[in-house]
Amino acid sequence: MSRRQRGLDNEILRLAIPSILANITVPLVGLVDMAIAGHLDTAGSLSAASLIGGIAVGSMLFDLLYWNFGFLRVGTGGLTAQAFGKGDMRESSEILARALYLSLACGVFLIAVQWLFVKTAFLVVDCSPEAEMLASRYFFIRIWAAPATLSLMAFKGWFIGMQDGVSPMMTDLTVNIMNVAASLLLARGAGGWPGIGFDGIAWGTVAAQYTGLACACLLLFLRYKDRIGGSCRVLKPVLLFRGTGRFFSMNLDLFIRSLCFIVVYIGFTVFAAGYGDVALASASVLMKLMMLFSYFTDGFAYAGEALTGKYIGKKDLGSLRGTVKRIFVWSMSIGALSMVAYAFGTVPMLHVMTSDPDVIEMASRYVPWIVLMPLAGCAAFTWDGIYIGAVAARPMRNSMLWATAVFFVCCYGFLVLSGNIHTAQADAALALHGLFFGYLAHLAARAAVLSAGYRKKILGIICCTGSSGSCK
Repeated sequence: MSRRQRGLDNEILRLAIPSILANITVPLVGLVDMAIAGHLDTAGSLSAASLIGGIAVGSMLFDLLYWNFGFLRVGTGGLTAQAFGKGDMRESSEILARALYLSLACGVFLIAVQWLFVKTAFLVVDCSPEAEMLASRYFFIRIWAAPATLSLMAFKGWFIGMQDGVSPMMTDLTVNIMNVAASLLLARGAGGWPGIGFDGIAWGTVAAQYTGLACACLLLFLRYKDRIGGSCRVLKPVLLFRGTGRFFSMNLDLFIRSLCFIVVYIGFTVFAAGYGDVALASASVLMKLMMLFSYFTDGFAYAGEALTGKYIGKKDLGSLRGTVKRIFVWSMSIGALSMVAYAFGTVPMLHVMTSDPDVIEMASRYVPWIVLMPLAGCAAFTWDGIYIGAVAARPMRNSMLWATAVFFVCCYGFLVLSGNIHTAQADAALALHGLFFGYLAHLAARAAVLSAGYRKKILGIICCTGSSGSCK
């Protein structure tokens, strides 16, 4: 391995490892919230199952809601990385200011429309009256954290763009640890205080988000105050809306991309639900297992985002090429290890996640699909990071539009070709093969479209403006 490759690997790992460490705490928080709800004292018709269901449905509503605002992190990260590469700290500061203004505005908007969102959501979300009531309570409390949650997305993107993997890790760990501690304290009480029960779980999340925001602001002040300069000089062009065209144009493309993710997610769930509770449970459990490897590959995608943006900003074609190659070596290695882990570990994990023999038996049939997912998933996620760093939002949007179409065409095409179109008599086992085939094809389509555009959309950015390397 050359000295240059070792240098790139060190840069990649310096950014990826903190992100991975922060990511692996995310599922722990969800499990703790479920465990707290499951051990609360129940009264009347509110069973432990209802409390857990309320947390699950309420959390799902926030997942769907906040997924639409992922552009706040993604758009901020790519633009900041390029400004960092150019050595333009003023532009970087203005990007953060715009992102925070937009985050706060969107957060206030979500608080204003909370009732409309919940009423609309439960027109399509089917659950028991008890779970719906508890999920609504949870939502109406936790929504007050929206400004902090969205602002943290902007901060995370900005820190990553500044080649800083430690600050977002510290912020994420602060949020996750505070979430567990505050939820336990407020829900179950301490020192003779009985706590406030179920609502305490939601208030604990609110407290954690604002604590995380305070942590991010403190890190910004401690680590960047000398580089940002006077706040008035930074805020003036933002308040006058100078230079906002590229920022909002990019975020619109990323917003459309996020909507496509939601369409695929809802389509996956609705498609499985149409074949009964066992099929839905099997598909849902396998989807959770499928996404485990993303906690590791996302770390390398973040590194790819930061370094791609930096080297495009510097117009350093050689380092850009080397970064892309090394990022893929690392991420595909994670993918290969994940395939081995899924091949031998999926069935044992099914027994950990459920004791229902019907769910375990049905889910076990689809292990080969789960084994293949990391191959396409790692490629798609890694290209996402590289394109984000290049601020190439339109190709990302287009790739997701194509991938969404591929998902639905493959799902329904599989059923038509097999003579098993969705009817009451349809074979659920065969239908789920079509569902997982469609999801795998959607990941492969994303990877293929982005791979095809690499030379023109990524390398071409530097080639069009001049560089010291060759674009061939």
